[in-house]
Amino acid sequence: MNYNQLSKKQLDQALSAARKKYNALLKEKLNLDLSRGKPTSEMLDLSMPMLDILTGDFTSPKGYDYRNYGIPDGIPELKEVIADVLDVEPDNVMVGGTSSLNLIYDVVTRAYCFGVCGATPWCKLPKVRFICPVPGYDRHFAILEQFGIEMIAVPMDDNGPDMDMVEDLVANDQSIKGMFCVPRFSNPSGIVYSDSVVDRLINMKTLATDFRIFWDNAYCVHSWYPDAPKLKNVFKQNVNLDRFYMFFSTSKITFCSGGISALIASDKNLQSQRKLLGIQTINYDKLSQYAHAMFLRNADNVKAHMAKHAEFMRPKFDLVLSTLKKRFEDNPDVKWTQPKGGYFFTVTTAPHCARRTIELCRKAGLKLTDAGCTHPLHQDDMDSSIRLAPSFASLEELEEGLEVLCCSLEIATLERRCSGEKNSNV
Repeated sequence: MNYNQLSKKQLDQALSAARKKYNALLKEKLNLDLSRGKPTSEMLDLSMPMLDILTGDFTSPKGYDYRNYGIPDGIPELKEVIADVLDVEPDNVMVGGTSSLNLIYDVVTRAYCFGVCGATPWCKLPKVRFICPVPGYDRHFAILEQFGIEMIAVPMDDNGPDMDMVEDLVANDQSIKGMFCVPRFSNPSGIVYSDSVVDRLINMKTLATDFRIFWDNAYCVHSWYPDAPKLKNVFKQNVNLDRFYMFFSTSKITFCSGGISALIASDKNLQSQRKLLGIQTINYDKLSQYAHAMFLRNADNVKAHMAKHAEFMRPKFDLVLSTLKKRFEDNPDVKWTQPKGGYFFTVTTAPHCARRTIELCRKAGLKLTDAGCTHPLHQDDMDSSIRLAPSFASLEELEEGLEVLCCSLEIATLERRCSGEKNSNV
């Protein structure tokens, strides 16, 4: 329904009908959480055979006994698998613990305390700033907030961040030391950075010589459709390789609570990280690393494994897209992304309707991430961004949840249309 074509009386009638429908939904007593991108138990079951791999001899073909101390930056067998998956060199891979977010936190901490490859530690600088494309990942923003790092929000479109803005900022401000990117199936929009955007990120001039891009490639193999766009490989360009810290994780490939993470970086960057890591730990869980190496084996096997994940995810993505299209195709007040992979959608409302929509959803038993979470310090000035994570629900639950979301969004939008004032309570 295009609200632009309705009279005031028709808008009031539509709002009354939406509220009546919403009150009926309240009686259904839905209890559904779509706030986080979690795989289902059935998807986790796909990796259960990995738990049977570690039996008998724990000595690797290269002669390491992985029950013992040592090899802090990861076992060679797993480095080779990760390198094959990401199309990089094994020597540029450093394996971490169960969480790539933890690995990101560690790299930020090392830069803050010790500097980047010999540069002045961030803690000794009067100001440190980061570029944060929005909508973006709330946990990235939380890390920066904890360290008191100023965040500069840069808008995103279907190609990636606004590169005119990014290039101008980094070329003229030495305090800008980094940028967060989720370049493939971005959290939460699901877009993939275009080749042009990647090229500009590689080649742009930065005033800070220790500027780093935190390339969080969490969804690099999470394609749910055959025509999913690919991402240009920054480590195949042989230009400004020191600029990128790439992060990888198996958390949504094998087990969320028992996966492995990896940092992929240039020789210079890894030499610095290994030196600091040697003080921090003797080794991560090498038995888990070995099990992952034996289970995942190579890029082709990972692709086949993720094709099984797609069988669970694709119907949910289809349902979200078909529902939003059916309800809002002719409504210019509501837009949404159409990702081909990853775990998230972004629904963009009319200005000042996201918070109200989320409030109505929660009252009806549908939990979404907090309004503003897609922006630094929760400051979504337009109050228009909603993150939707459909992965954990069954199709039946998701259908019920989408009905609540659509009805709540209709009410929030019509309230603004009808009054132009602060939204009232149902």
